[in-house]
Amino acid sequence: MTSSTRDEAAGPAPAPAEGPLPNTVVVPADEDPVAAAGSEVFGGPPGRRALLGVSWWTPARFLVLVTIAVYVLGLAQKLPCYEGGWFHGATAQYTHACYSDIPHLFSGRGFSSGLKPYLDPLPGGSPDMQYLEYPVLTGLFMQIAAWLTTPDGVIQDREQWFWMVNAGMLMVCAVIAVVAVSRTHRRRPWDALLFALAPCLALDATINWDLLAVALAAVAMAFWSGSRPVWAGVFIGLATAAKLYPVLLLGPLLVLCWRAGRWRAFGQVAGGAVAAWLVVNLPIMIANQEGWATFYTFSQRRKEDFGSFWLILMQDRGQQLATLNTWIGVTLVLCCLAIAWLALSAPRRPRFAQLAFLVVAAFVLTNKVYSPQYVLWLIPLAVLARPRWRDFLIWQAFEVLYFLGIWSFLAYSGDSKQHGIGQDWYHLAIVLHLAGTLYLCALVVRDVLYPERDPVRQDGSDDPSGGVLDHAPDVFVLGTARARHEEETYAEYAPDGEPDWLTKP
Repeated sequence: MTSSTRDEAAGPAPAPAEGPLPNTVVVPADEDPVAAAGSEVFGGPPGRRALLGVSWWTPARFLVLVTIAVYVLGLAQKLPCYEGGWFHGATAQYTHACYSDIPHLFSGRGFSSGLKPYLDPLPGGSPDMQYLEYPVLTGLFMQIAAWLTTPDGVIQDREQWFWMVNAGMLMVCAVIAVVAVSRTHRRRPWDALLFALAPCLALDATINWDLLAVALAAVAMAFWSGSRPVWAGVFIGLATAAKLYPVLLLGPLLVLCWRAGRWRAFGQVAGGAVAAWLVVNLPIMIANQEGWATFYTFSQRRKEDFGSFWLILMQDRGQQLATLNTWIGVTLVLCCLAIAWLALSAPRRPRFAQLAFLVVAAFVLTNKVYSPQYVLWLIPLAVLARPRWRDFLIWQAFEVLYFLGIWSFLAYSGDSKQHGIGQDWYHLAIVLHLAGTLYLCALVVRDVLYPERDPVRQDGSDDPSGGVLDHAPDVFVLGTARARHEEETYAEYAPDGEPDWLTKP
């Protein structure tokens, strides 16, 4: 046992031959200098009673309260827009960096008029988007908020109310997500404090409805870590019904189950995902297939947009790329194949959270749009993949710079006074935005190639979020891992005292 763990038992226990002690909790302040310095703000590292759960301040309760506090700070940051920035002047919401899609779509998507999502055409909708352009579960979330919004009063007051209702519902999603993250690495619940204190959680939480999918995906990973693949699949399916990216989690599970020979577990998670997705989507597909398909057709037809590498390329070229979807698809497939090779050839089977982070990061990096709120997709995965405060905060700093950069650029381009940054500076903000994500990807890849550097595995753990994959032996490996696997197999079955060359073909 290293200094990074603390015994939950009343007295000392003997060190095991290998792996971490049972009933221990990893305290980031004991193993991370940045976390140790930050813990002094809260009175130092957690004490023995807190670690044992004897104190009222259990990790889950503390994390929930911190998440709510950070979330409320984010709501306060949106106050200039709430008091008129969304309505008085096109650029006020950009100069105050408090933009949100939510109040604008209350009227723009027909909720203020009582239109039914996916069934009723939008007022003044374009030929490419005649119905709500969000996945079905997100549309249901929006509809519930509309039902809870007062039907009377001027439209501005109703839009403010709609935003507040959504903000409250999304705060519940944030709480669910932080609790799920804390229970995914059960010996490392305090790592979830990275999620709770993430600056981008405060800044981006109410831009759009992404936290719904984030919460469902986090619950899915918690169920997988508890060796409940069917329920993990159900929540992956529900998350995919709210946003497309969670379906990518099935890719890492496929290659990891392939390497470990756990095909039954993968079949259960895939079956649960398909079943849950169909339960949510089939009723709308049957009722109005065109309305249901709007999200997918709109995503295919939209052009390069804010935050993406493709936007820089197209603006520098001065023309659009007719085969943009093909280029994006090929680039993403190549990235996923590289991640699959990494998973099958690494010297030790990667952790699920590591591959999950890499594949979702590949998706946002190659996508035609990388909106500022997409960082919310990556925060829980980054916490589980590499729980190191310095690297996490460096990445968050890049994301905060981009958050400020995009609103400054929109203020510059939307107002004749041109208060803000021009296109060249905005392109630099995009480059830094992408570089921050690539920086964290590089660290995760390094941890996969050199498992002894993985902060989660330094105490002897294997894959705390791996569920049935935790400590499972390999049955299919490639590259250097294949050679090492064969050597271990020969060593295991070679007769005592007989040289290796007699037992090898």
